This record gives sequence, structure tokens and C-alpha cells, in this order.
Amino acid sequence: MSQEGKVLEYDEDDSLRFIRENLPEEMQDEFSDDEINYIVDLIYDFYEEKGYLDENDDDDSEVEINEDELLEYIGRNARKNKEILGRDYTDEQIEAIVAGELAYCDTLNLFD
Repeated sequence: MSQEGKVLEYDEDDSLRFIRENLPEEMQDEFSDDEINYIVDLIYDFYEEKGYLDENDDDDSEVEINEDELLEYIGRNARKNKEILGRDYTDEQIEAIVAGELAYCDTLNLFD
């Protein structure tokens, strides 16, 4: 099978690896896999809340993600669950993880 015919699919392990490799050097060892996955889960909670993941939607129009709104949603929810998580994320940490996830999705052309 040629590389052209191969469909790239989302893979949680690949996403985690990609995010970890693309974090700023000073953040490389700050997060457990579970902590990164928690932020990624919040990204998809945001998408679901906005209806971006609605499989019944026949509209093929491009989805425009408001990154400021996404970051606010994640920050608010991460702070709300601070006791459960056992840590408080800084805005910079959230932005770095979100940027890594969005970049990973770009490599798969998920938003095209």
C-alpha cells in the first residue's frame, strides 16, 4: 500500500508522545501521562460541548476553533478540579499542552 493511500488515524499514544516531545524544554519532565491526557480530554470535552464532534452533522463547512475560548474552558475546568488533580496548572502549561495537541491533529489533517 502506498503512503498516499494510507489514512492517518488519531492515536492517543502517538498524541501523548508528540505533545511530550514538543513541550518547551523546561516543561519536558513536569507532567505525568495522566496529567497530559487530562488536558487533552478537556479539549475534546470542549469540542463536544460546541458540537464539533457531532457525527450526525451533514454540514461539511470548516470548523473554526476559537483558541482563546478553548484555553479559557480548559483553565476554568482544570482549576475547578485542582483538588482531584493534586496540582494547579499555569496558563503557560495549559497553552503548551494544547498547542502540542493541536499540532498533532494538524499532522493528521483532522481539521481540514
